[in-house]
Amino acid sequence: MRYHDEKNSLFSYIFHPLFIPVLATWYLAFIDQAYFTGIAPRGKLFIVVRVAYNTVFFPAFTVLLLKGVGFIDSIFLKTQRERIIPYVASNIFYFWMYLVFRNQPGVPSILTGFILGIFISSSVALLANIYFKISIHALGLGALSGLILLIIFTGFSYNIFLPAVLVFLLTGFVGTSRMIVSDHKPFDIYTGIFFGIICQVIASAFIGS
Repeated sequence: MRYHDEKNSLFSYIFHPLFIPVLATWYLAFIDQAYFTGIAPRGKLFIVVRVAYNTVFFPAFTVLLLKGVGFIDSIFLKTQRERIIPYVASNIFYFWMYLVFRNQPGVPSILTGFILGIFISSSVALLANIYFKISIHALGLGALSGLILLIIFTGFSYNIFLPAVLVFLLTGFVGTSRMIVSDHKPFDIYTGIFFGIICQVIASAFIGS
């Protein structure tokens, strides 16, 4: 049982929601090859690094700073109260990233829309956090699933089958692992996935309008 829990925890760390924007950007830039056309590999890597700075480094630094000054008891943000400031800080970084990409024609609209969707879903999570502890892991993988679904329905990519299968399986697996190794209820997981997907749809519609 202990080994099983440690294995589930490992998946929770690897697919932590902080890493989802970087994974999505890396996929669009280096795997799919249908969106970052006309951009050299060095330029693509620069965009991935910028996403990592704004959506991984700064939010993680904020959490460590809050832990250092005693505003939170754990970097794992186990309570709803501990999640409030990190949500607000992350929203600032996500929205800044969206504004930067929106004004850069070299960045494909699907990535700009994805970052906007992340901002919207994080804002929804901040409001939902008042009432229940929505799963941020499910929210992140829901956003990634939403991106995959948008690619499928636009029909712009021809190599989406395997990535789609992997993402959907990982979403189910990580969601299940969060119920095993944390105090999340099924409702926390399902709503996280739902809002992650629907916010990507809303962002895509806004970008395309």
